[in-house]
Amino acid sequence: MLRRLHPEQPESFEFTPTNQDWARAQISKYPEGRQASAVIPLLWRAQEQEGWLTKPALERVGDMLGMAYIRVLEVASFYFMFQLKPVGSVANIQICGTTTCMICGAEDLMAVCKEKIAPKPHMLSDDGKFSWEEVECLGSCANAPMAQIGKDYYEDLTVESFSRILDDLAAGKVPLPGPQNGRFSSEPLAGLSSLKEYESGRTQYNASVALANDIGDTIKRIDGTEVPILTPWLSDGVTPSKPQEPAPVEPAPVRSEPKAEVQPAPVAAAAPAATSDPVELIKPSTALAGQDELSSRKGTWKYEAPVAAAPAKAKPATPAKPAASAKAADPADTSDVQEQQPLTLTAPRDGKADDLKLLKGVGPKLENLLHEMGFYHFDQVAAWTPAEVSWVDNRLTFKGRIERDGWIEQAKKLASGEETDFAKKAKDKGLYD
Repeated sequence: MLRRLHPEQPESFEFTPTNQDWARAQISKYPEGRQASAVIPLLWRAQEQEGWLTKPALERVGDMLGMAYIRVLEVASFYFMFQLKPVGSVANIQICGTTTCMICGAEDLMAVCKEKIAPKPHMLSDDGKFSWEEVECLGSCANAPMAQIGKDYYEDLTVESFSRILDDLAAGKVPLPGPQNGRFSSEPLAGLSSLKEYESGRTQYNASVALANDIGDTIKRIDGTEVPILTPWLSDGVTPSKPQEPAPVEPAPVRSEPKAEVQPAPVAAAAPAATSDPVELIKPSTALAGQDELSSRKGTWKYEAPVAAAPAKAKPATPAKPAASAKAADPADTSDVQEQQPLTLTAPRDGKADDLKLLKGVGPKLENLLHEMGFYHFDQVAAWTPAEVSWVDNRLTFKGRIERDGWIEQAKKLASGEETDFAKKAKDKGLYD
């Protein structure tokens, strides 16, 4: 397609003060003699300010970058994202016409444009508010057919939904972009068939739609009066899209060197203060009445926190995490339970770990991850409380599998010397050997 400058041109062009400062900041990113590398962002900002690239705008960018005007024109005429003639004052509608969108109904969308905007592409509507064009693939094939309007994608379009979007734009509204058929992003239309546990932490909108929603007007030209973006999808002074159930994420616990064996404290002694350091399984010399114990094939063991060494320097106290809710009876139910770090080991007892792969859902990689977290034995898993299950669950590759695969119930049987159906099948088939 032949791309030439429009025959009617304004007399001059100047960036707004804010855009001028922005442009200078872009130029400063490049070393002396390489200012021409900023030509695309400056042209884009000029187009965002005016709606299209005028001859004076090209010349202004050339002067700022020390480029010959013909070199700036070469860039502007090569990339189809740059408009060399006036576009609609409200929006320029770009319909993807490549294979997937064409198969899924792009021609029907173009027919709507011909009816509502202009009979041919690149023509202005009678009121000058809209223009349209067919463009090459915009990379949203899973949501075909689609159109780019302003800064956003409008996907999964039908004649009805697309017509409604154009009517809303004409009425001064800014329709919510993204899929128009109820999909969150580009998942299967019938819903997720796998990885369903990720639905619990899903936000109201996907990141792109959330950003557009927070800005509030993504077809508005960038003239220096818009709300500045401070973070990837949050705007200054705008309430961000509210997540449904955000999943807490914390760094993995810091590992420590093996500590010397410590004798248990008397029953009447106060419980040790909560600490953020990893704790160990300690083998007591005698069983203590009134404290929980676990029986294993290796003898009687109990969980005990080691005596904390005096800190070299005073540090701000870390508030202890509240214990799990008393009403949570099911160890696998971690809903509404604040996480709490379980007691861990720095190494397997007697140098030999249990085969955690005998737990359904635990493979070699997940077993290694559990080892890194300090879990080597079935009785450790069997002792997890709801709050501790929540702590472990938030550090696994796939959340929810502790409950789904019944690790605690299996671990209790394996720790007591019984054999689960899965463990028997795994041994018979020689899995993970």
